[in-house]
Amino acid sequence: MARKKIPEELSVEELRKLLVEKRRGARKERLEHYRKTGRVVSIAPDLDEDSAHQSAPIIDTAPSAESSPEPVTVNPRRKFLDRFLLGVEILAVIGLVAIILNGVGLLRTLNNEVIAALNPETPTPTPLVMAVVLPSGHTPPDANGNTKPNDAEIPSHLLPMVQSLSNIPVPTAAPDQAVRIQIPAINVDAPVVQGDGWEQLKKGVGQYIGSAAPGRDGNTVLSAHNDVYGEIFRYLDRLVPGDQIIVYTQQRQFVYIVDRTVLVEPIAVEVMSPTSSPTVTLISCYPYLVNDQRIVVFAKLQN
Repeated sequence: MARKKIPEELSVEELRKLLVEKRRGARKERLEHYRKTGRVVSIAPDLDEDSAHQSAPIIDTAPSAESSPEPVTVNPRRKFLDRFLLGVEILAVIGLVAIILNGVGLLRTLNNEVIAALNPETPTPTPLVMAVVLPSGHTPPDANGNTKPNDAEIPSHLLPMVQSLSNIPVPTAAPDQAVRIQIPAINVDAPVVQGDGWEQLKKGVGQYIGSAAPGRDGNTVLSAHNDVYGEIFRYLDRLVPGDQIIVYTQQRQFVYIVDRTVLVEPIAVEVMSPTSSPTVTLISCYPYLVNDQRIVVFAKLQN
């Protein structure tokens, strides 16, 4: 029996062959292991001895618990930062939506305010049942020009009601309210104030609170004194049909044409009733320095 050589006695060629055999044995063992575990493998062909050191690796293409990659460990700090940035983005989007909605709301409010300014609501009319006598009533001035409201023309049982009318609030100033009146035929050019009480008629021509704004459908009722506080309406009896009455607001002017003139008793409050078309009604005491009646002039808006 030949003596088994020790590695030091083997030639280079013999060592190479021995190494190849060991590799083949190890390879067979691995293949056998893969077959037993049910893996699908791709087997490279055996190589010759010269190219054994360049043999192709065995490739495992089947999923297996043994070959699954180990899970990547996530840095807790990075994870927290990602969540924080996501939260910031969500809050930014919510904030942007809130700003847009708020802007839309402000724009709608501004538009409504502009519309309201351009088309102000007509003050709620005061029911005419509260007027028991026509405005501007007063006693004839004495030698010194002194005068006072003529309570004698008011039925005694209605006097408390008339006195309570002095507490009616004056409407807030609005662009469509009358501010001035001109009557060229009798040289009238006077300011118009809201309210026709005793104090208001000291300042000029007073508009009955609750009557229509100039140019609107309805009755614009204006009154002034004839023999005190400027005698603004002294010559209403000289007006004839066709004369002009010009009423100004802060926005524009309205021209009315005189239709007719009548004399009535102080309690004829029906002349102040609303009308279906734009109308101006001028009221003053009559006759001059007597004042036991009222002169009423009706005019219609010029088309």
